[in-house]
Amino acid sequence: MKHTYRILFDCPDRVGIVTRVGDFIAQHGGSICDAHHHSDSDSGCFFSRVVVNADSLDFDIQELRLKFKPIADELDMNWRIIDSSVPKKVVVMASKGSHCLTDLFDRMRYQEFNCEIAAVISNHEDMRGISEFYGYPYHCVPIDKNNKSKGFAEVERLVDDYQADTIVLARYMQIVPPALCEKYQHQIINIHHSFLPSFIGAKPYHQAHQRGVKLIGATCHYVTEQLDEGPIIEQGVQRVNHSNSVEDLVRLGRDVEKTVLAKGLRAHLDDRVMVLGNSTIVFD
Repeated sequence: MKHTYRILFDCPDRVGIVTRVGDFIAQHGGSICDAHHHSDSDSGCFFSRVVVNADSLDFDIQELRLKFKPIADELDMNWRIIDSSVPKKVVVMASKGSHCLTDLFDRMRYQEFNCEIAAVISNHEDMRGISEFYGYPYHCVPIDKNNKSKGFAEVERLVDDYQADTIVLARYMQIVPPALCEKYQHQIINIHHSFLPSFIGAKPYHQAHQRGVKLIGATCHYVTEQLDEGPIIEQGVQRVNHSNSVEDLVRLGRDVEKTVLAKGLRAHLDDRVMVLGNSTIVFD
């Protein structure tokens, strides 16, 4: 994979932002590999993701940040510059369902993601065998329904110890406490087996079947304190009809879930997701 620096920023919209940033890169001999921009008329904000060939610059990322800061200050940017050669550290959390977890493992095997799975955390022992088969450290942290804080304190300790950049809830069937959501804002990714905000909570396929839906879907989103209401990264659908049973919906839904989670996680790892309030801009 080509070594690049990703410049991501948002700022108040105005004339000349793209030219200003492009001129800065050109002045230092930089070669732009990719660039996406979005002007949001409702908020008056401008969003951008610019990818620069790292080898085209005569200095490292620390100096790039120092040189870029005056422009960022001038344009009142929220900004960050990411080195694509440094894979993000991911902690995956799961419960008893295996389809999303094993799909991620297989995709890692074929190097579909630029990340490192540091560990798997579960509130059950069921996924230990498959996790250790793929070579990932496994931690079983039971969550006592009468004292959840103790278990989640251990989860937080593990995540901190592994210095995780991203937490993936691959059908982890526990509600993440608000403090953890706040600490890892826009870093916890969940897959929900329905279209949000429809059919929130338990047994969404049963709810969907009772309503006679013609489309089922899955939603990949960032986790917030509000259950299943965080910014949406990716969604997918599968057409169904009156002849499909609840079991059919669950089976078909599993395929959608793992595909949507993979797409959402890839977008996050590639720094293609920018959050605007409770929505997202996802650059293709």
